[in-house]
Amino acid sequence: MPIPLAFALLLGATPANGAIDFETRVHQAKMAEAAATGPAYQKALWGKIGNPTTDAYKGCLASNAPADKSPFTLVLDVDAHGKPQHIAVQPASKVATCMAGQFAGWTLPPPPVSPSPYPLEIDFSVAP
Repeated sequence: MPIPLAFALLLGATPANGAIDFETRVHQAKMAEAAATGPAYQKALWGKIGNPTTDAYKGCLASNAPADKSPFTLVLDVDAHGKPQHIAVQPASKVATCMAGQFAGWTLPPPPVSPSPYPLEIDFSVAP
């Protein structure tokens, strides 16, 4: 039924059935990051996972040598307890899939109360 889906999009929520496409999820995450609570959450998030993310990315590159170093985007939802859910990557590659697997096992800082679950996107690229 289109009305509940439209209502969910307006609230920035991600339906549990994963019916929202990747680009919409990325857009929702960028809107959450730009909201009033976004900067504080980003600071807490990167304070906790900055170095582990770098280390995991290096490990994913090394374990898939010669690695596809093409840029990719990871999108996920964070539940109230900081557990990543509905992790997806595009474009999919061995390195991108490896990073999705890394995030699946982590506990992130508890996100702001709204939206719930909290959308998050991370762009990965290798600087020349």
